[in-house]
Amino acid sequence: MTETDDRCPCGSGETYGECCGRYLADGRTAPTAEALMRSRYTGFATGATHYLLVTWHPSTRPDELELDPAMVWHRLDVLATDAGGPWDDTGTVEFVAHYRFDDGTAIGKRGRLHETSRFVREDGRWLYVDGGIGA
Repeated sequence: MTETDDRCPCGSGETYGECCGRYLADGRTAPTAEALMRSRYTGFATGATHYLLVTWHPSTRPDELELDPAMVWHRLDVLATDAGGPWDDTGTVEFVAHYRFDDGTAIGKRGRLHETSRFVREDGRWLYVDGGIGA
């Protein structure tokens, strides 16, 4: 669990309460696709499966989501955004999320997820649709 005055896992440099905590803990709506993507990364990093599901578009959302506790997310690099602003209805965010995997057999194994995520805004709320995995 992330405390309000801890640094936000998304790497913005702000505290959790000033950044993604507004969306995960306080229920506010992310104003941009990038803000939603950052808050979803924080959701993965903190195990907030409910938040991940409610911010996932119904057309692609799984019925349930089980996160692997051995996967520890430790850094997010946002590489590019296209549209996804407060006046747009669609947007993409390209990012690299870095993780460490510790299942008891491969302690400290590091990896990265490079994805370009697609978002849509419906009824004033940004939702994650899907993502294409990069190199």
